[in-house]
Amino acid sequence: MNMYKHVVGRVPVKSARSVEWPTLCLLVLCYALWGLGTSVVAGLFLPLGMVLVTLAAVLHSSLSHEALHGHPFRQRARNEALVFPALTLLIPYQRFRDTHLAHHHDAILTDPYDDPESNYLDLDVWERLPAPARAVLSFNNRLIGRLLIGPLVGQAAFMAADWRAIRGGDRAVLRGWLWHIPALALVVLWMGALGQMPLWAFLLSTYAALSVLKIRTFLEHQAHLRARGRTVIIEDRGLLALLFLNNNLHVVHHMHPKLPWYRLPKLYFGNRARYLACNDGYMFPSYGEVFRRYLFKAKDTVPHPLWRRP
Repeated sequence: MNMYKHVVGRVPVKSARSVEWPTLCLLVLCYALWGLGTSVVAGLFLPLGMVLVTLAAVLHSSLSHEALHGHPFRQRARNEALVFPALTLLIPYQRFRDTHLAHHHDAILTDPYDDPESNYLDLDVWERLPAPARAVLSFNNRLIGRLLIGPLVGQAAFMAADWRAIRGGDRAVLRGWLWHIPALALVVLWMGALGQMPLWAFLLSTYAALSVLKIRTFLEHQAHLRARGRTVIIEDRGLLALLFLNNNLHVVHHMHPKLPWYRLPKLYFGNRARYLACNDGYMFPSYGEVFRRYLFKAKDTVPHPLWRRP
């Protein structure tokens, strides 16, 4: 059920095109940037190659997000084949797909247990953590922390949860990781055959890409009594918005998850007042404002301020 339908009315959920060419062309550009960055450009000028690899890996993650929502083709298998190589190295596509689609149940957004993308903890769990762990998570709740250690913290939590699921007999989780092996092998084979980038530079570039992605997820959702007020709008139109494929207009994406990325800005800015009324005004004018306010300041508490285990 779309809880927002009465606010913004009906929006077509699928393009009439059988192929969404803007997305397909961006995929070609993404792989070209990554391929050139790891090979020719890295051999000529390593810092520029690292920048290209970072940008391409961020864009590939955003395009993987498009793929799991049904773009650029109508066929799921074709979309998943397009984003199969594991450019971000440690995030299996099938696990990203399954956890993200579970996250799209708006009623559970920010729930410490049911929302797989929540950064909040149960207060009881928080109080049982040792002081060093609480210090790490508190630092991670500042934007500077999310940039520096966020990829490590997130990866550790993600892999620990998946390991528990695999030990508990969850075959879907195991299958996601097994499919990740050939996806990662493609990257390893490319780097071995054509890569001119040192391993340290490649790993650093990939980590930098994951750090950039943490900028997008940092404020995507907030604790709020009503589900409709938990999802942000960041009215940025710069490089980060392009790299995130307009997912900074996040409440629009949650309300219309089948819409391709290039249709979101027109829809939002043509109905701006309605969307802001819908999400109770949870909005920032730009990522610059996000940095100004939260680079060194915690956005909220790690234990969920509104959630209690029944």
